[in-house]
Amino acid sequence: MAGRVAEQVSPLELADYQRAVRLLLGNALITGTHPNRAALPLIRRWANQLRADLHEVLGYRLVTTANTARLLRVQDELDVTRPARTRTDRPFDRRRYAYLVLTLAALGRSGTQIALGELADAVAADAARIDGLGLDTERKSDRDAFVDAVTWLAERGALTLADGSAADWVSSPDHAEALYDIDREIVFAVYLPSRVLQHMSSVTGLLDHDRGLAQGVHRVREAAARRARRLVLEHPVAYYTDVGESLRGQLRHPGLAEDLERLTGLTVERRAEGVALVDTSGRLSDLRFPGGGTPAQAALLLAARIAAHVAGSRSSALPAPTSAERTEALAARIDTGLPVQNVLAGLSEAQPAEPVDPEPGETVATHPFVTDAWLRTAMKGLMDAYGTAFSVAWRGDPERLLREAVRLLVALRLVVRVEGGVLALPLLARYRGTTAEVKSRATRSTGAAADQRSPRGE
Repeated sequence: MAGRVAEQVSPLELADYQRAVRLLLGNALITGTHPNRAALPLIRRWANQLRADLHEVLGYRLVTTANTARLLRVQDELDVTRPARTRTDRPFDRRRYAYLVLTLAALGRSGTQIALGELADAVAADAARIDGLGLDTERKSDRDAFVDAVTWLAERGALTLADGSAADWVSSPDHAEALYDIDREIVFAVYLPSRVLQHMSSVTGLLDHDRGLAQGVHRVREAAARRARRLVLEHPVAYYTDVGESLRGQLRHPGLAEDLERLTGLTVERRAEGVALVDTSGRLSDLRFPGGGTPAQAALLLAARIAAHVAGSRSSALPAPTSAERTEALAARIDTGLPVQNVLAGLSEAQPAEPVDPEPGETVATHPFVTDAWLRTAMKGLMDAYGTAFSVAWRGDPERLLREAVRLLVALRLVVRVEGGVLALPLLARYRGTTAEVKSRATRSTGAAADQRSPRGE
């Protein structure tokens, strides 16, 4: 580190500064209203120190304007665990993401106000030129998806409802309308790609590969240190077996904990298997665990059963796919949906994920394998024991509840998905012995005794 983290911050003001850091890390775009009206003044107060520390510690870039603060992060790997969400808290699908980008393009060509129907027509015209997309305002499902994208922008201040109702327009576009004010500064702050997309033939071109940075031993070490800090900050846990030797050395370096703790105000916890930034208060985490809602409750109970199962049986043990292998597999899936037209082949850049090979003489770590059949049986047992506490919508669809519970455990890096089941990762052992109590039918929830929350930094 060239200088000490929060060097110009007095001890009395350090907690306030760390709150600003957590706000930025949890909300990459901050406006006058998002995530709240107090956020932007706080960020502007500490802008210079934030800009210096976030770049030095993490390699991030803070861009501020009169009405926005935008944190430009470095993307080290592909991650599907943090989707945009709809008005009903469901993850965006590909159609909604497409409508979101086309809506931003239409708003960039618009003035200061626009009617929802007019905006829909502009997006529909662009969507019609994309094979397999389209937007038919006569179909309610298309209107719902489009308004989900509009609402996502409205929540961030890019659009402000001036008159009418988007919900009424969705129900009856021929008899209702909504008028929005456009904040062009926020519109342009939302979408700031790190690369020219037309120059890429693979989604891996969006990932950071230290182009032009890692020159010489010192610069290589600096780049590795930043990546190690990002790994701990951005994920619930950083496992040593998931990375190469250079990153393992940086994860074990005592300066990593000192820098991250002073920057965020959270605690770095070290175990034999890896490092975690523990957020017991939920001040930074975007995914709290244990958490409310049936999927989170089912995930906690399922985690406890998996932990007990692998501790008391001789399950098969398999090596987990590394971060590089997961990124390569996910990139292959995403790249199948990329357009083949309008890509400038001469300028295209596809960066393969760097493999993590075991060191000579190093034993490859293996983890207990739990089959899908066992998971289905375990979920049936949970439904029998606690089903009355789960919401009605989930009680009727145990397969969907199992998918959501496993998806949450994967996002928390408690398990990893492999063909035919999951592998139980070391952090899962923390939930062994978790107990639950069915509360009254009026509350319809489960209470679970556990003391860990997900240290997520997004």
